[in-house]
Amino acid sequence: MGSTEQLPKMQYRFLGRSGLQVSVISLGGWVTYGGHVGDQIAFDCMKAAYDAGINFFDCAEAYAEGKSEIVMGQAIKKYGWKRNDLVISTKINWGGAFGNNPVNNGGLSRKHLIEGTNAALERLQLDYVDLLYCHRPDRNTPMEETVRAMNYLINTGKAFYWGTSEWNSEEIAMAWACAERLNLIGPVMEQPQYNLLAREKVEKEFALLYEYYGLGLTIFSPLKTGILTGKYNDGIPDDSRYASAKDAFSSNKAKSYGDATWQHDIEQTKKLQPIAEKLGTDMTSLAYAWILKNPNVSSAITGASKIEQVTKAVQSLSVIEKLTPEIMNEIDETLGNKPAPLTRRF
Repeated sequence: MGSTEQLPKMQYRFLGRSGLQVSVISLGGWVTYGGHVGDQIAFDCMKAAYDAGINFFDCAEAYAEGKSEIVMGQAIKKYGWKRNDLVISTKINWGGAFGNNPVNNGGLSRKHLIEGTNAALERLQLDYVDLLYCHRPDRNTPMEETVRAMNYLINTGKAFYWGTSEWNSEEIAMAWACAERLNLIGPVMEQPQYNLLAREKVEKEFALLYEYYGLGLTIFSPLKTGILTGKYNDGIPDDSRYASAKDAFSSNKAKSYGDATWQHDIEQTKKLQPIAEKLGTDMTSLAYAWILKNPNVSSAITGASKIEQVTKAVQSLSVIEKLTPEIMNEIDETLGNKPAPLTRRF
């Protein structure tokens, strides 16, 4: 097991405008737990995260067809962690694999949201989740039906807060308008992709949502699926996830190595290397620290198949103070991808 003696003290932020505090680094089970790595490795990574002060663990019904939730639930039981010390999330939408008939076993209908949440809680061996996400929008279900169902789950104690994942700003605003009209609770958090190479949605599209609704962010893919570590600069290493990909996402991503998108991201990553060296750090720590400089980010969700990846994410907290306005400007100028600010008429 890894040591946490040299790790910086964990930091916590409020989840948007709510009163809930989450660790700024969190651990997720996407494309890792329940499939890509063995259960013991998943247990070890979760234990290392907990020992480092991470209190937020993220999952979804679709991750490894529910097996990721099972592994996370087993870890909580195995280590005897107190439920009130943890913030656990899951996401509902892609649940079709769990029924004999795909009809009604997916989407954001009242039926699937309630049945899907009940099934997720059973896999997690928990009475409730702290955070419950609508895992992608469902444009076939009326917004009012989804908002009412999420509030029902909150009112029945099966979730404490609800949010969205990869919704656009108009859909989130529609959910809030619906909730306010019905005197219900709107989405507290959104889970988008955000990193040095993907900035438009978080820094521009959502700008008014922070101001008007107090939206909090629990971002995923802080390292752009590992690209921002620099390990793919010269090819796919034999010990990387893409080299032994078992899930469809990773397999397809590995097959596309070398295409224009990959090469653009790799070239951008290479440009940042001198800045990391000047700060006396590495690309991984720079990438995490840069994300956490954004005050709208409540937590950055990392995926880990090794204890060292957990500790590396936490170590990045010591780099945040090194990112002065001058360094942040240098990063913007180097990448040339800072979104243009919203224009106002007043």
